[in-house]
Amino acid sequence: MDIKPVFIRTLPIRLGQFLKFANAVQDGFEARIHITEGEVKVNGELELRRGRQLADGDVIEYANLFLQVKLQEKP
Repeated sequence: MDIKPVFIRTLPIRLGQFLKFANAVQDGFEARIHITEGEVKVNGELELRRGRQLADGDVIEYANLFLQVKLQEKP
């Protein structure tokens, strides 16, 4: 399992927004469809809420991708 870090500037971030930011989906509509159809897991657990608040270190599994939320360090 290869986990790709996705660096974001601010927390919290919602699941649907994160999937768009990580380029895993094209838009919020596509994110909503995949989330509500049970195709997304957060930290190994099925997540059906696109508004789920994510935290630093959370791992999102979608379409054979493993994406980890990483808070970008301020310079």
